[in-house]
Amino acid sequence: MSYLNKLNRICSTLNLPYSVRFNHAKQLKSDIQWRHIDKVLIANRGEIACRVMRTAKKLGIRTVAVYSDADKHAMHVEMADEAYHIGPAPSSQSYLNAAKIIEVAKKSNSQAIHPGYGFLSENVEFCEKCANENVIFIGPPTSAIRDMGIKSTSKAIMSSAGVPIVKGYHGEDQSIEKLQAEAKKIGFPLMIKAVRGGGGKGMRIAMTESDFLSQLESAKRESLKSFGDDNMLLEQYITDPRHVEVQVFADMHGNAVHLFERDCSVQRRHQKIIEEAPAPGISEETRKALGEAAVRAAKAVGYVGAGTVEFILHRVTHDFHFMEMNTRLQVEHPITEMITGTDLVEWQLRIAAGEPLPVTQEDIVRRGHAVECRIYAEEPRAGFLPRAGTLHRLTQPTPEENVRVETGVREGQEVSVHYDPMIAKLVVWGRDRNEALLKTRRKLSEYQVAGLETNVNFLLRLSGASAFVAGDVHTAFIPQHEAELFPPTDSQLGEEQAIQAALGHLIKSQTDVSSNDSWKGISVTPNAWRPNYNLQKTVHLKFDETDINVTVKFESTPNAYLVKVNDGEFIPAEAHVQTTEQGLRLITKIGDKTSNVGLLTHENEVHVYDENGQTVVNLSRPKFQALAADATASADSASSPTPGVLERVLVNKGDKVVKGQPLFVVIAMKMEYVVRSPRDGVVADIANLKQGDAVGKGAQVVLLQGEN
Repeated sequence: MSYLNKLNRICSTLNLPYSVRFNHAKQLKSDIQWRHIDKVLIANRGEIACRVMRTAKKLGIRTVAVYSDADKHAMHVEMADEAYHIGPAPSSQSYLNAAKIIEVAKKSNSQAIHPGYGFLSENVEFCEKCANENVIFIGPPTSAIRDMGIKSTSKAIMSSAGVPIVKGYHGEDQSIEKLQAEAKKIGFPLMIKAVRGGGGKGMRIAMTESDFLSQLESAKRESLKSFGDDNMLLEQYITDPRHVEVQVFADMHGNAVHLFERDCSVQRRHQKIIEEAPAPGISEETRKALGEAAVRAAKAVGYVGAGTVEFILHRVTHDFHFMEMNTRLQVEHPITEMITGTDLVEWQLRIAAGEPLPVTQEDIVRRGHAVECRIYAEEPRAGFLPRAGTLHRLTQPTPEENVRVETGVREGQEVSVHYDPMIAKLVVWGRDRNEALLKTRRKLSEYQVAGLETNVNFLLRLSGASAFVAGDVHTAFIPQHEAELFPPTDSQLGEEQAIQAALGHLIKSQTDVSSNDSWKGISVTPNAWRPNYNLQKTVHLKFDETDINVTVKFESTPNAYLVKVNDGEFIPAEAHVQTTEQGLRLITKIGDKTSNVGLLTHENEVHVYDENGQTVVNLSRPKFQALAADATASADSASSPTPGVLERVLVNKGDKVVKGQPLFVVIAMKMEYVVRSPRDGVVADIANLKQGDAVGKGAQVVLLQGEN
């Protein structure tokens, strides 16, 4: 069959107009010829780079890594067959440097580039540069990325293809006056979205008309920073919908399939945190309609490769509307692999080489249920602010046949302020949803982390929350169930945990003869009339600003103690520590209860791990340190809530400000944080910082004083 006949057959199958066929002709001509790929460059970092490398090596394909200054010792660099330095830590100077990455691809003789997700994965210009340099871009045609990457264009195409869309404004006139007028027509609440990109960047909700301009400005600023484009679209905000997406795959031979749906409704900061497949509680009719609509969407843009079509689903009626299409592999693709028995990265590599899809729609069978939890370095009680720093300790669940732990970091490495704060993805499969959730909670409880706060405890509560277990999921789930997800008991240390922390610290201090910190938080009172082993020690603990004293008397029997908390009565206890592959285990018997919990000591902290997650107890600081800290904390200032980069200062010295007024903006882990004035006052001083300077958590940027 001639090239033109083959092209016409493909375009007819995809129902593409002649103009689109012509635009695709040059690329499809080379794509249809089966191409040899024996070396692939992964233009990404972290867990997705490691994920792609594992499949590539399985297929006998050599891998090439690229890395920034911040990643020179990263896991993906060590996993690759070759690795090349591409620039400084900021992604704009490294992982977004398209010219440098293509230069490395040519230098390393890589036939193809896998972009992963994020960074350059949906960058039209990068895709075009790859084609011009005769490097295979493992992704869809440039036109599909362009059409689906601009949300206004994608909605027009979907509407023509019979895919339902949400009411909104997707026009080219981006004047403030036009956007305000269209916002009034649509009504409030209103969703403001960047026309490019994803991941919650450049997205804001204006609940009322008075909110609109400030939210629009913030969305435009963040979008320009993330995508180099501040054009916006406006959409009716559907209150508390479900977010359901469908995995699609298409080849160069006119074949397209879906691999069922995923539910990604439970989110924080408009970003997914836990996903599952299939979506709970929807009928087979709805599931079939979603899949068919997603395939129509893929065919409407001549799609090739892995893609995800995202829908807004009404909680009650299950009516759905097209939201956007992500023209890349998704973070949550492993749960689709778990329920379909596929390797989607292998499909990507084979289809990029010109092979047809290995299955038809009828061959794809759904089996069981899968859940993915994203383990982040972040502080849930502080609005899920990301955290940066060193993972001094990191113990993760052991992978099994139905348990995957996808990560790109190891103990001792840093979570950088320049990138996403994800530590790992925990992916669990069960025969049904109940079994998958039970396994998920069990595996989450095996995480042990020191050095950075994580969201593991939050995920444990979330995956066990009554409404979540019942499948009543939606995008407002976290705020609506705040009381259950952030219980007040979190700020209280139980007597059993206090005793475990104290005994664990004492035993670890006694056995760790090399430790110079074994004295920390301990007062020793010898009893002259008893042998030395009957020393009495008091361990001074602090938990959420509460001081707790645990007094321990050493009994003559090994591992036996008398303990009391604060002014309580002494009770008998037994305790000893075991060393396992997963770390230390503390076995205690307090009263008639025996417990087996994880134990980790780090600097001035004692970590206890049980079925409810991690409890971190601090050893009290010397009094002079506490007084110094209190003096610093009492300063009347506006400080950075997170490690990050100063984006801009919005006030000048001497300005009068009111409570809630924006003072400065910090960028951390690709998110924008506007820091507001804690009270009315006058700007007394501003830190000697300029745009782009790094700031630490708690760094004072603006100092306030009362009005004269």
